[in-house]
Amino acid sequence: MFSKLVFSTLLCFSVFTFAQNSKTENTVLMGGKPVHTYAKLPSVNKPAPKFTLTDVSMKDQTLESYRGKFVILNIFPSVDTGVCSASVHHFNEDAGNISNTIVLCISKDLPFAQKRFCGAEGIKNVVMLSDFRSDFGKTYGVELTDSAMKGLLSRAVVVIDPSGKIVYEEQVDDIGHEPNYEAAIKAVKN
Repeated sequence: MFSKLVFSTLLCFSVFTFAQNSKTENTVLMGGKPVHTYAKLPSVNKPAPKFTLTDVSMKDQTLESYRGKFVILNIFPSVDTGVCSASVHHFNEDAGNISNTIVLCISKDLPFAQKRFCGAEGIKNVVMLSDFRSDFGKTYGVELTDSAMKGLLSRAVVVIDPSGKIVYEEQVDDIGHEPNYEAAIKAVKN
């Protein structure tokens, strides 16, 4: 009787734990191998979670700072990698041609590195923000929870409308791939 009770309790706990993990954890690929993010991205048609990030001047910036505009969150691991750099360049070109829209490029890179990158690469149409001292990665579910890149952010795009509602989200399935730029831009233009 005791062993059946213990077995039943363990089985229930295992099912509960699996259900909890499957609700929160998200799997992406890195070099063909699965890695996990803290949670899934916030859902479309829901209010965008608030955040405070650090700009290249070491000043705090909040989501509220951009209220009334479309906001594209270009989220990535590090500006010092080829795909991440390409996404910043791509959105930098696109952002100059879209009215009432701001692109926030978000990584765990220190603001000094982001500023150096923008100066060296001529990046002027996007805002670089650092998650080095906030909980943005967990709030938006993009913080990597395992692998050599544990603690960095996965590659994702979130589009927020002027009222603060999410109208598009993409968790890129492989960190080595670029996001779907066209879909993100289309979400702004609809």
